Amino acid sequence: MTLDLQQIGESRADLAQTLRMLRKRAGWTQTRLAQRCNMSQTKVSNIESGKLTPVLTDVELILRALDAPVSVVAEVVALARLANTEWRDVWSSRRRGLDKRQNELAGFEKAATEFRYFLPTMITGLLATPEYVRASIADVPGDQSKTVAKKLERQAVLYDDSKKFTFILTEQAVRWPLVPPDALAVQMDRLASLTRLSNVRIGVIPIGPSVMPGLLNVFTIYDDRIATVETSTGALVFRDRRDVSAYLDEFATFERHALFGEQARERLNEWSGVFTRQRE
Repeated sequence: MTLDLQQIGESRADLAQTLRMLRKRAGWTQTRLAQRCNMSQTKVSNIESGKLTPVLTDVELILRALDAPVSVVAEVVALARLANTEWRDVWSSRRRGLDKRQNELAGFEKAATEFRYFLPTMITGLLATPEYVRASIADVPGDQSKTVAKKLERQAVLYDDSKKFTFILTEQAVRWPLVPPDALAVQMDRLASLTRLSNVRIGVIPIGPSVMPGLLNVFTIYDDRIATVETSTGALVFRDRRDVSAYLDEFATFERHALFGEQARERLNEWSGVFTRQRE
């Protein structure tokens, strides 16, 4: 799906207006539509006023109930996919304060039970040592202490046995020299130790002939409901099931190329040893 950021911002209002117009054109009341779709009248009202962004299944249910033409269905479904996509630019996040972004991520982590992280460029804060965390936001202006504290506080979620985590990191991400060699060796040792948590799987993809070509973006999948994709200028949040499914499939492909368990620990120890020798 090609995304126009302006369209993303306008799509929610457009979707609400379109669904309201289709209902009125059919001569139906909100109450009748709600009964036909097994929804509350309040929910229909909130959808048509733009207070609630409907998931794609709700939109399809409404369109079937109204017996909308095939051509209209295709247009409205495309609009619904855009409406279920959010764009969060990096500059707005920085103006609000990165500690606020940490609160948003903590909210995602509280609501979900299964997490998948693909990390092709650097190590995520959930797995990072304090020194690595500080280095990762060193270029952000202002007081960084709150952000560092929030990032480290979020790491407690890894020890919640009711949640399952799978992290896949490329060799480039693990070995990126964000911190001095001795600190990077400590960071790799931390990754190796976290692989022993029963609810945490950490996989590494070594550089080699089996590495898949193409552009690689950081992305996270929360259960099978939400996928967040990071770019250099911001992040996209997908809630449409087809978009989320596409990232689930992509993650499964990377998973087949990754080393886990003892193999991952051996590779991490090997890389750690390289940086340890550099400080001798």
